[in-house]
Amino acid sequence: MTTTPTVLVVDFGAQYAQLIARRVREADVYSEVVPHTLSAAEMLARDPAAIILSGGPSSVYAEGAPALEEALVTAGIPVLGICYGFQAMARALGGSVARTGQREYGETTAQLEPEESTLFAGQPDEQIVWMSHGDAVETAPDGCRVTASTPGARVAAFEDDERRIYGVQWHPEVLHSTQGQQVLVNFLRRGASIEPTWTSDNVAEALIAQIREQVGADRVICGLSGGVDSSVAAALVQRAVGDQLTCVFVDHGLLREGEVEQVEEDFVEATGVDLVVVDARQRFLDALAGKTDPEDKRKAIGREFIRVFEQAARDIVQAEDDEHPVKWLVQGTLYPDVVESGGGSGTANIKSHHNVGGLPDDLQFQLVEPLRLLFKDEVRQVGLEIGVPEGIVWRQPFPGPGLGIRIVGEVTGERLDILRRADAIARAELSAAGLDREIWQCPVVLLADVRSVGVQGDGRTYGHPVVLRPVSSEDAMTADWTRVPYDVLARISSRITNEVEEINRVVLDVTSKPPGTIEWE
Repeated sequence: MTTTPTVLVVDFGAQYAQLIARRVREADVYSEVVPHTLSAAEMLARDPAAIILSGGPSSVYAEGAPALEEALVTAGIPVLGICYGFQAMARALGGSVARTGQREYGETTAQLEPEESTLFAGQPDEQIVWMSHGDAVETAPDGCRVTASTPGARVAAFEDDERRIYGVQWHPEVLHSTQGQQVLVNFLRRGASIEPTWTSDNVAEALIAQIREQVGADRVICGLSGGVDSSVAAALVQRAVGDQLTCVFVDHGLLREGEVEQVEEDFVEATGVDLVVVDARQRFLDALAGKTDPEDKRKAIGREFIRVFEQAARDIVQAEDDEHPVKWLVQGTLYPDVVESGGGSGTANIKSHHNVGGLPDDLQFQLVEPLRLLFKDEVRQVGLEIGVPEGIVWRQPFPGPGLGIRIVGEVTGERLDILRRADAIARAELSAAGLDREIWQCPVVLLADVRSVGVQGDGRTYGHPVVLRPVSSEDAMTADWTRVPYDVLARISSRITNEVEEINRVVLDVTSKPPGTIEWE
């Protein structure tokens, strides 16, 4: 993959920098996010096929505002400036940016110039775009022709095909910009002449070859959770080194209905991995007994997971042969983890992955992180490409502590069973309605320490309420509640209260994030 053409997304502090990189990947072109603090020489040394300058929260006139070196945009490499990056590029090339005092936020109509355009080829003359700016480019740099305007920005886009310099004031990476993805595709294909080679089959082949070279003849272990990341990572390593891999699945009793079988049966059948299953259900219940504070429960679950995994890993190590020792540990680290843990320094200080929960210091393994260059949607596509079961590939995000933090109150075997049945009904109805891939996730929360009065049959009941928390999100940093059709909600409520006798009330959480979190605990 080192020979794959790379687009560098220069992050000027934008909330959308990772989203820009994802949109470039969706156009089948590889991209990486780099901090603006890298020098132009360091960026150019990476031989990028193109550069995209992101937006950012600063005014170009603010003290300490991120700087843009002129050398970066005059090196002959195709450059696209977005929002702040557009303004910074205009100034660096001799244009002017005005403090207009007129802010332009949200949906705006852009009017395209009638001349032929590289960025806007094949697009309507008027289009809805998403703006977020106070300053505005007043005059375009010499040689750049203005190609779009909005009510708040006379120079809303400019292009210079000779120098391959392009820019837009709006955010093409967000879905609110109706032609945004086409703008990016036009820049990549027409402006930068980059071929679409970053596809799931090519990526899978390259990753498998890379793992095979990295591991050699050594043995590997993987903490398999049953989630998308660890499952795809394990499947890739299995493809690369076969029976050199041993997967450890800790059954802590906190998974949803059917998920244990997905791992023990479906995943093993599809991939052929050597799987060690540790039945630790009672151990985790004992560790959670009497605990009601969410943080106490998280710590107890994490601590027990480490201990169980540690013992399983040591058992595997003790069974090793001297010629081929266990040297490697698979982690499902994703590219957002790499970017976020770098602290803006450009380094990749990988944080502990939730599938393993933070490993003891005396487990001296080297890491195999086959997914560290991929976003979540790319992981799913690679998983499908290599035969990971669809039920696992499209599994909704699920917290490491599992149902243990979806029970408000003490976690007991009985309460886990109640929640599992209610959760299974909600998932089944969302799936039947064709919504399971539209909704990012739908936690079902059992209010175990709350009782509500109800009437079921001819008698009065005093049962538990459950909360449905359907949310939509792209990155989990922000989220909004999903407007599930009323008839679907009605079916979920009716089935849960009819089929789970301990529950007599179903409520809907309509809080966005912020202020609410996605999980209740």
